[in-house]
Amino acid sequence: MQQPLHAKDHTPVRPGRLRVAWRAAHEPVAGVSRRMQLVAYAVPLTVLPSGIWRLPVAFGDGGGLGERAYVVSLSVLSEIFAFTAIGLIARWGEVFPQWIPFLRGRRVPRRAAVLPAAIGAAGLTLLFTLLFIVSEVRGTTIRGDDLPADYPSQAGGWEAAWFYFCYAPLTLWGPLLGVLTVAYWKRRSAAERTLVAA
Repeated sequence: MQQPLHAKDHTPVRPGRLRVAWRAAHEPVAGVSRRMQLVAYAVPLTVLPSGIWRLPVAFGDGGGLGERAYVVSLSVLSEIFAFTAIGLIARWGEVFPQWIPFLRGRRVPRRAAVLPAAIGAAGLTLLFTLLFIVSEVRGTTIRGDDLPADYPSQAGGWEAAWFYFCYAPLTLWGPLLGVLTVAYWKRRSAAERTLVAA
């Protein structure tokens, strides 16, 4: 009797290099709670909508090449910086990856990860959380100037709603990074105390 096509012997498919690299970059180390995993994965998602909102500006009418390059670079770099939050839960945040010359395989000093993350969390919270909310309540720019007539929130209707939908998640970037930084510090401190005691 002939076997159906779907019942044939399947050899396991080897995952591609990209899939292996992706999994290695995102897989949490032991001791990371599910809640902290979700917080880390949420950080790049808080930045993504603002980048999506900016891209039509880059390719719309009226912008020069320099302005377009700036807007695209700002969006890409913001997302790259947001992705580094995943290092606070992943192996590459505790042991330098193989592709980094001279440091590969060595432990990341706790302070070398915590200090930039803490400065980043404080700066992002000040800029995107506190100043953004205060300026919106006062109806001014972050610098305290009156809002220009062409400011996105002044447009009203769907334009203003789309602006707030895309930029409101940025208010979470700093606080989420702060939570991850504290959790990273505590986890690494506990692990180092355990090593010393053993």
